[in-house]
Amino acid sequence: MPAMPEVITCVEDLRQLARRRVPRMFYDYVDAGSWTESTYRANEADFAALKLRQRVAVDLANRSTAATLLGVPVRMPVALAPTGLTGMVHADGEMLAARSAERFGVPFVLSTMSICSIEDVRAVTTKPFWFQLYVLKDRAFVESLIDRAKSAGCGALVVTLDLQLLGQRHKDLKNGLTTPPKPTLANLLDLMTKLRWGLSMLGTSRRQFGNIVGHAKGVTSQSSFASWRQQQFDPTLTWADLEWIKKRWGGKLILKGILDEEDARLAVNSGADALVVSNHGGRQLDGAESSIAALPRIAEAVGRHIEVHMDGGVRSGQDVLKAWALGARGCYIGRAYLYGLGALGEAGVTRCLEILHKELDLTMAFCGKTRLADVDASVLAPQARR
Repeated sequence: MPAMPEVITCVEDLRQLARRRVPRMFYDYVDAGSWTESTYRANEADFAALKLRQRVAVDLANRSTAATLLGVPVRMPVALAPTGLTGMVHADGEMLAARSAERFGVPFVLSTMSICSIEDVRAVTTKPFWFQLYVLKDRAFVESLIDRAKSAGCGALVVTLDLQLLGQRHKDLKNGLTTPPKPTLANLLDLMTKLRWGLSMLGTSRRQFGNIVGHAKGVTSQSSFASWRQQQFDPTLTWADLEWIKKRWGGKLILKGILDEEDARLAVNSGADALVVSNHGGRQLDGAESSIAALPRIAEAVGRHIEVHMDGGVRSGQDVLKAWALGARGCYIGRAYLYGLGALGEAGVTRCLEILHKELDLTMAFCGKTRLADVDASVLAPQARR
């Protein structure tokens, strides 16, 4: 195992530290994909294959990475993606991440499957965060989630479309993933080496799915949640269901999970304000193409009609620049900030954002640009633009 980094200079340093500090089942939940994990690996590899075009002797003073996401000014075009079980990577994880994102100047998206509830996150923030919605069979509960998000003043609703069925994630099955961890011998031995994590968890009462337990009908405990969850994936979800969601919500709507140009056009026709080019971090259909590979076609097809965002494989500010150059007007980071959270708590999330911002700023400058608004595909080497 590589030595623990003394100075955190990149997201990989945060990953190594998180691997040491987070219990195995929760680290593996973050750092894994479905089946052979080929799409998970492709998300990163296809970013790395894109080469940049270096320019010199350009006045690089007065640089700016500022942008807007759905009309909201942001320090850089990055949002913290909705990630389940964040509060098991670090105690009160969603609250810490939301607070860090707000202070840094980027959006935070809370997952339906979060440990901290909508109300918990609202209590520690002063500006609107976004809420991600899974469309479950219990439509009355879905409506109550939408209403709670409205009451909390959430600035956008992010509807995930690619979880009608659950992709098989071998590591989660082998680890017997539960929250909180079952007191098996293997888990207890692992937890004995994660004392920092254990002490932080002792200081919170938030150890189950806060948006669901005590809110969904018949879900009064973690044990009842497990059986409820298995029955709630809805294979009948269609584009027609978005009409009542949009009407109930009444605010800015983002559709997440788009990989195909025809689906992108349907997203436009649905009246959504933005879409997210996404393969669920390589956690659903293994063998699907990477998000960055699908991005240019989708941006070309619908980018004039809808704001195009993307997630999957973003591990650096260089990745953010490459995605922007290929048509994304926002990048969502999931694993990257979770590494920071697991490594150093709230300070780790902030450090992750600082690293990405510095990498974005310097890379933009090396490519001869001083404003993100002036960046286009010309910053990529010719072979990357094909």
